[in-house]
Amino acid sequence: MFHSARAVMFLEGFREKSHFAVARFLEIRFVKNELLEEKWAKLFDFYRETRHEDQYSTLFSITEAEVKNSLNSAKEFVKRMKLLVEKALKK
Repeated sequence: MFHSARAVMFLEGFREKSHFAVARFLEIRFVKNELLEEKWAKLFDFYRETRHEDQYSTLFSITEAEVKNSLNSAKEFVKRMKLLVEKALKK
């Protein structure tokens, strides 16, 4: 998810400094301008926070169902970012 969102940023001429910056970029550049549905930015933010919790908390746990759901969500997110990339390349 992160790298597909970064690709969109790069095509817009920006480079991120953090996962947080990518999330805010999606909101400000794409959601605010109605080029991306808000649910995608929220999904990215949810998994950004989940990743942070996983890496820095000793109490983090996840079920098999949650893993499967996150993989499906990631696939759909990447497809949506691909559409943004394709649109940017047509300009």
